[in-house]
Amino acid sequence: MPRNKEIMRIFKDLDLVEHLGSGIPRILEIYGKKCFSFSDNFLRMILTNTPQVTPQVTPQVTSPISKLLEVLSGEMSRQELQLQLKLKDKKHFKKLYLILALELKLIEMTIPEKPNSSLQKYRRVG
Repeated sequence: MPRNKEIMRIFKDLDLVEHLGSGIPRILEIYGKKCFSFSDNFLRMILTNTPQVTPQVTPQVTSPISKLLEVLSGEMSRQELQLQLKLKDKKHFKKLYLILALELKLIEMTIPEKPNSSLQKYRRVG
């Protein structure tokens, strides 16, 4: 039974979960405790790419962020990314792909001081 049903619903809508109840033990098995960061009001969990992922943990459906990172090469505009992912709906793309990847600091804007610039592009962090 999930502790926070709203978060579980969001993860389910984003195809980030398969089965309920086995997530934390599986995360700890692969990433260890270092992937968790606690503050007064928030828990941040950063899952980096790792070669240790076992077949039972690898989901059958690729998450939206994974798809985004697969097609992101160098610096690319929103339109270029949408074209590569074959997505037409700007609102859907921003919500499920761009905003989440930016919040997780997996990608960054090339012009962060002007987030709505027509010249805005995105690149991987690091």
